[in-house]
Amino acid sequence: MLAQFSPGQYVRHPQQPDWGVGQVQSSVADRVTVNFEHAGKQLIIASVVDLIIVNDDDIQGN
Repeated sequence: MLAQFSPGQYVRHPQQPDWGVGQVQSSVADRVTVNFEHAGKQLIIASVVDLIIVNDDDIQGN
């Protein structure tokens, strides 16, 4: 099942941990645009990559 992402949510890319935490900019169908700390804006195909949702509490410790 495809997760639904909302602008402002924080995520991590499971295959690119060095990108850091990213913030969802937009989500249309399975296309999610994410602005990552160390990789900038990336277009992620959510049907291919299972982004990991990060809780706001986890961001505080980052």
